[in-house]
Amino acid sequence: MRRPRIGITTSDHKSRLAWWCDWLAVWRAGGLPVRLSPSRGSDVPLDGLIVGGGDDIGAQLYGGEMQLDVRVDPQRDTLELALLERVLPTNCPVLGICRGAQIINVFLGGSLITDIHATFEHIRPRRTVLPRKTVRVTPGSRLHQLLGVDSCHVNSLHHQAIDRTGHNVRVVARDRDDLVQGIESTDHDFVIGVQWHPEFLVFNRPQQRLIRALVERAAAREAPRPLSRSDEVL
Repeated sequence: MRRPRIGITTSDHKSRLAWWCDWLAVWRAGGLPVRLSPSRGSDVPLDGLIVGGGDDIGAQLYGGEMQLDVRVDPQRDTLELALLERVLPTNCPVLGICRGAQIINVFLGGSLITDIHATFEHIRPRRTVLPRKTVRVTPGSRLHQLLGVDSCHVNSLHHQAIDRTGHNVRVVARDRDDLVQGIESTDHDFVIGVQWHPEFLVFNRPQQRLIRALVERAAAREAPRPLSRSDEVL
């Protein structure tokens, strides 16, 4: 059976470990991972797209306040916005992870909280790849159907968060601090964003179901042109 080609966006300087976690999650689910970064271009034909985690999104894209002590990646912002402009009209399934959920929201006209710890003094810093945060999932949402749970324990690696939602974007998961943890577009069959990193939760069945659902949805689409010798998969 043909493996659907799943684009995964990364920065040029993303760690090898993080990329291999993305690669493994998609391969386990039956997909063919294709790395997309500013230096690799984005013209590879895709069946599905994962907009991955990474550096902060440029505040000028959503009217936020510039911060001097954070790392941004303008080239990656440009890459991902161009990819979303290209694939969303085709109803290509898209999963946004952490930063990816945020840039989907920005692309659709929403805004972000630039720094949750500066905005909310009661929220203590929590940065861990372990599932230490509890998230409530909205019953009846697509995310709820895919995960198959009302709540789940997830990791937390972010200090930005979704603020105002974009056009026809609805919030489908929140944490105990009431921060947005999951969104989905009502205009598309499969455009979902989660604030956590399911690819790091290797043995968590609900999280792996989420990635598998993306791959299965991508497999159901019409096959794109064959992969050329110039397309980089690894």
